[in-house]
Amino acid sequence: MELKGKTAIITGSGAGIGRAIAVEFARQGARVVCCGRREDRLRQTAALIEAQGGSVLAVPADVTDAAAVRNLVDRALERFGHIDVLYNNAATFQAIGALWEVEADTWWADLTNNVRGPMLCIKAVLPHMMARNTGAIINMNGGGAGAPFPGATGYGSSKAALMRLTDTLARELEHDGYAIYVAGMGPGSVYTEIWEPQLTTPGGKKWIGDLQRYVDQKLYRPPEDCAKASVELLRVLGPDLNGRIFGVGTDFAAVARQAKEIREKDLYQIRARP
Repeated sequence: MELKGKTAIITGSGAGIGRAIAVEFARQGARVVCCGRREDRLRQTAALIEAQGGSVLAVPADVTDAAAVRNLVDRALERFGHIDVLYNNAATFQAIGALWEVEADTWWADLTNNVRGPMLCIKAVLPHMMARNTGAIINMNGGGAGAPFPGATGYGSSKAALMRLTDTLARELEHDGYAIYVAGMGPGSVYTEIWEPQLTTPGGKKWIGDLQRYVDQKLYRPPEDCAKASVELLRVLGPDLNGRIFGVGTDFAAVARQAKEIREKDLYQIRARP
């Protein structure tokens, strides 16, 4: 999918990686719908897009609120007429520490935001995409999805669940014959505000202490890397790559050449293998 003339909803686009994705998608010619809880941050993102001549709609919304998500989709359709891409980027990581050290409600809030939020957004856009039999959904991956993440049982569990949602939804859509494709994208190590509690809280220092080295040595990526990789992912995403999980460093030209093999061998997936 080329983004020129397409409409993309990007959640969590008031700052960080979401903002970079929104700006890059607009630069590629997409009409962008920015979503997030903080209206002032959304306005800043919208201003950046408008300054480059892009088309943007900013809609404050809590993705865990079904009514707010329905309003988001309704406003996107009212303004732009169709939705081609949903990018589930919004996430929280507040329950930092071993399971016995964190508050249960904080732990569950991460699951709610990181799994319920994308699910609600997907359910809201799918009827429209199904009616047109076209569309793409990208779910943002994160630490803990493919390997244990000590100090982050809530966040890691949420991202593992989101990746399983990704491949299962892809199979469900295939089963019923829809040309709507779903993929996961891992952003790599990007220094955004979500890192701050990991760097400054006792739980973060105890369990994720190596993160400070990434900051001190500037080992992290700029958010624009993920934005550009997402554009390349959308260009190659199709039936053979449906439900696959990629990272910011993926060579998407090679992936496109190997697409049939990737499907046949069930690569780029979370699987329990002997």
